[in-house]
Amino acid sequence: MSLSVPRLRIGSTEIIALADAEGPFFSPRAEAFPQATDAHWAEADRYDPDAVDTEGRWWLQFRAYAIRNDKGLTLVDAGIGPADSPASSWAPVPGRLPDSLAAAGIDPAEVDTVVLTHLHTDHVGWAVVTEAPESTGRRPYFPNADYVLQRAELDAVDALNPQLRETLIDPLATTGRLRLLDGDTPMRVGQAVATPGHTPGHQSVLVTDGGEAVLVTGDLLVHALQLLHPDLAYAHEVDPEEARNSRKRMLGGAPATRLHLAAPHLTEPFVVV
Repeated sequence: MSLSVPRLRIGSTEIIALADAEGPFFSPRAEAFPQATDAHWAEADRYDPDAVDTEGRWWLQFRAYAIRNDKGLTLVDAGIGPADSPASSWAPVPGRLPDSLAAAGIDPAEVDTVVLTHLHTDHVGWAVVTEAPESTGRRPYFPNADYVLQRAELDAVDALNPQLRETLIDPLATTGRLRLLDGDTPMRVGQAVATPGHTPGHQSVLVTDGGEAVLVTGDLLVHALQLLHPDLAYAHEVDPEEARNSRKRMLGGAPATRLHLAAPHLTEPFVVV
């Protein structure tokens, strides 16, 4: 079965949604959003009905996004990864990002930048892979790319997931592929925008052209609840107040701009707000 590769174009830039997996969340959704009321859930389920399965579980998509124009090819996030990835303890591994890249006509060697929005395991799974089935060595899956991370996120790695220092950070640093940012930073394609709160150094990617913009959100929002009600906190945000402020700032943009969201966990790969 061929993979669907949804695309969005603004101006000369193409944003490509790359499916990696889908599956249920590891805890009841009411625990993930403890402040949500029955009315909130009813509204969210009307907006995104496929985000709940027949058993009432929160059903997530896991995606990466490619951004391509004549200046370069950027990948935003790296999915849940192969069967031995750090996300294997809870996510539906193996992911299928390599197949989605192929369906989109993208060779991993073409990617010049990989933006890691944050260091949760379902966003870094294909960033670094084992060199061979019997090997313990690890190598960047995108061999010619700079891997872009906020310095504040690297500083928090031992609190977020100390395993990632050895399995992700060290291989990237050793190969000279790790690039650290301090806040909002222009890139070859688009701009990295600091959106802390979900994690200390969470970042999103903003692409603008004329009166349109695309925000690749990472986990700035993880469910339609937070799109409809940005005040609602998610239980796995390290700083709910800061996360709330980041959502409000990014979702309340210039009135003259048509804003598309590219959100990894919503059912639809692109939504307009």
